[in-house]
Amino acid sequence: MPQISVDYSAGLAGSFDRRALGLAINRLAVSTIDAKPEACKTLFRANDEFVVGESEGADAQVYVQFQIFPGRTPEAKAALSEGVLALLAAHVTPPAGTRLYTAVSVEDIDRGSYRNASAA
Repeated sequence: MPQISVDYSAGLAGSFDRRALGLAINRLAVSTIDAKPEACKTLFRANDEFVVGESEGADAQVYVQFQIFPGRTPEAKAALSEGVLALLAAHVTPPAGTRLYTAVSVEDIDRGSYRNASAA
């Protein structure tokens, strides 16, 4: 744990190195919320459409969601969110004329009902 999802506008696909960003996010989770490196799993999902209000302009988004077990302080969660926003600013360069929205959510999940497995 944590499970990390990065949803991004498909138009950004060529504007950032997903693996480099994923590794940076994983390292940040290790340093800010004491996650174990091998427990950090980051999934990237491209989204074809992103609409903001009534905007007709070129908009894009990167939204990062952490699902973690309870027990981290609000300060640690806030530090994780702020750190991810800084990583997004450093790693993602939107195409010219595109307004980029970034957001991070850190959510506790129920430890009693969470299960995972891996196979070789």
